[in-house]
Amino acid sequence: MAIATPTALATAAPATITPTTPSTPTAPVAAEAPVAEAPAAGAPAAAPGAAAAGWAAGTRAYLVISAPADVAAAKAAVAAKGGTVFASYDAIGVIVAHSTTAGFAAALRGVAGIQQVGATRTSDVPADAYSPALPANPAQSATTLTESNRWDMTQIKADQAWAVTTGSPSVKVGVLDTGVDDQHQDLAPNFDAADSVSCAYGKADARTGAWRDVDTHGTHVAGTIAAAKNGKGVIGVAPGVKIASVRIAEPTSTLFYAENTVCGFVWAGDHGFKVTNNSYYTDPWQFNCPNDLDQAAIIEGVKRAQEYAEGKGSLQVAAAGNSNYDLANKTTDSESPNDSTPVTRTISNACLDIPTELPGVVTVAATGSGSGKASYSNFGRGVIDVAAPGGDGATGVYSTLPGGKYGTKSGTSMASPHVTGVAALIASTDPSLTPADIRARLATQANDLACPASDSRCTGTTANNAFFGEGQVDALKAVGSTPPAGKYFENLTDVAITDNTTVESPVTVTGVSGNAPATLKVGVDIKHTYRGDLVISLVAPDGTVYLLEDFPNGDSTDNVAKTYTVNAAASAANGTWKLRVKDGAAGDVGTIDAWNLTF
Repeated sequence: MAIATPTALATAAPATITPTTPSTPTAPVAAEAPVAEAPAAGAPAAAPGAAAAGWAAGTRAYLVISAPADVAAAKAAVAAKGGTVFASYDAIGVIVAHSTTAGFAAALRGVAGIQQVGATRTSDVPADAYSPALPANPAQSATTLTESNRWDMTQIKADQAWAVTTGSPSVKVGVLDTGVDDQHQDLAPNFDAADSVSCAYGKADARTGAWRDVDTHGTHVAGTIAAAKNGKGVIGVAPGVKIASVRIAEPTSTLFYAENTVCGFVWAGDHGFKVTNNSYYTDPWQFNCPNDLDQAAIIEGVKRAQEYAEGKGSLQVAAAGNSNYDLANKTTDSESPNDSTPVTRTISNACLDIPTELPGVVTVAATGSGSGKASYSNFGRGVIDVAAPGGDGATGVYSTLPGGKYGTKSGTSMASPHVTGVAALIASTDPSLTPADIRARLATQANDLACPASDSRCTGTTANNAFFGEGQVDALKAVGSTPPAGKYFENLTDVAITDNTTVESPVTVTGVSGNAPATLKVGVDIKHTYRGDLVISLVAPDGTVYLLEDFPNGDSTDNVAKTYTVNAAASAANGTWKLRVKDGAAGDVGTIDAWNLTF
């Protein structure tokens, strides 16, 4: 499955793979039945699921590329050379053709007006393409989970950005993925059924429920973007925006072929999606090379669809992939094609991971908890635009799963939706922004992350390098503000934590009348190996000590990136507050990197 999650857990594909085993979750209440809409402009008018008899063994799919003005002639040529038009995107000059004829592509390439022809797969089109079955509608059950601050959200300051905006419901975000469980209690409040669709096999299928998840991946991604701030389960980066599902993964294989992505991008443009998330690569090729006639057509077809969507105001955000591969220095590909028998081939930088390496697409690398490069994340100087939390090792990203459940996954698939959420917050603050404007803001608001001294693969500067691009996204900066004046105070000065010592970092609060609230927010960012050594407390100006956390001695996890809620109503707000950190053992040291108070 071409999904961006760590390579150690691959199911069938490389730079994008299946998730970590989800933690045992709970489930939600059912949402109202969604309402379907007619296919997007430019999508085929024929109803999906018409005659299954139209399918024959040996059917292969092709992209046929022409100038938009020549589409009618190209369709006639498809029929003349032994093919059928399965779908057509006339506005961009891209036809999805099917044929059982072995020489179909070669014959079409000789027709005047046809610019490129390429097979999109090395296996047959499934019979399901001609009469698609609806995905299962999972049973839902209520959850007892309540929202809490998660490491990934505090790491990008999403929890602080919500004090400025949770996002506008007029901003629509497309989740191009395996589908979304629209009835999940944390997704139903923000789900846009009218603009959801299946694009499996390259044809828009707007039947109710066609957009539902054929895996778990898309539902997890959707929760990271926009799980509702409703007191249940989790909160997404932009919990006030709308999400629509565009299922581009096919059932059974869960592969994302080029015609599906073309359909998805055209749908995004025609349906007003401000941002789309793309946590996959276009199967069956991990990299598409322009010197191969088939792959050249795939590049051109998907590129035209991306440009169409962007021209309609939609920004595409994509996962960089999980092969720990240098995308700026490509040499070999041993995992393609993933729909038949992979072979090892020599490649160059001209070969592209699409859609992530297409012009205009925001390419996202993954960080772990603590902002270091995730071990699996692809990288590349001049390729990576920004980075975001994707999880690593025992620390994954916790989000929604089908059936009202919740679980943990890791991968650049999980990093990309954090950036998509931040982009949606940016769009919410200024609806007039173009995709280019949002791209620029994502870059300028990112926090610089330096290359690790121990890894020579990371080239470039602290401001822009191969591992993190412009840096890790910052939702608070992205919304162009800080929380309300007089309410937020921060100390960014590093304080060393040495063995068997107690250290303090001060924050002076002024201009806040009366006592502190019963819901004082204390944001903590500590870099420290083996945090079981630590006891963390907040000291009020009057000397009152509020214990934040005494980590169990056996907690070997690195770092603390959390927001604590403290009932400090007994203490006056104004004065000098201190974060006190006690290190109670030898062998591990660290730093108070930053901390803050929100009143």
